[in-house]
Amino acid sequence: MKGYRIAIMLGLAGATIAPAMFNTASARTAIEEARASIDDDRSAANGPDYLECVPYARQLSGIQIFGDAHTWWKQASGRYATGHAPKVGAVMAMEPYAGSQLGHVATVSKVVDSRTILVSHANWSPIEGQRGRIEKNVTVLDVSPANDWSEVRVWYEPIHNLGNTHWPVSGFIYNSKAGKTAKTTATSKKGRQSDPIGDIIAGNY
Repeated sequence: MKGYRIAIMLGLAGATIAPAMFNTASARTAIEEARASIDDDRSAANGPDYLECVPYARQLSGIQIFGDAHTWWKQASGRYATGHAPKVGAVMAMEPYAGSQLGHVATVSKVVDSRTILVSHANWSPIEGQRGRIEKNVTVLDVSPANDWSEVRVWYEPIHNLGNTHWPVSGFIYNSKAGKTAKTTATSKKGRQSDPIGDIIAGNY
């Protein structure tokens, strides 16, 4: 409201002091522009009330793929390098499963070890009873028998723990041209041999 008052006062002052140079129409225009600017700033500060996983993954990774999450893996073919090893900045493409018909995408923010990564994503856990929220640096655990990241469990905020569902993963999309092999981390190269508790966490965490 303070911004509105300032804009109105400036507009009226200009119209009164120099009517020849600043008529009523221009004063009204200035007020409307100021009001629009204030509304835009407020919207930018608050951010969207609801955010899907796709635009957030695109923003974080820089990977320019559009459409539902379950289409990303196929769309990436021939355009982006893909693989089955997590890498910081890569997008993990999850397949439709159970109640998720559109799939899901999440951006890798850190590789912890051969079975654990952190991701940032949107519209996964309901937070304060609302969907479409952003979660940063949350845990994803590889529970695939072969330690190939084909099945994962994902942090679920309402229970403050990993969810029980084993979500199928198509693979990881890297922000590099197709045909290039993304470098894997030392922990992922070691694979299952460096993971003595793999059999345990594959069942329960």
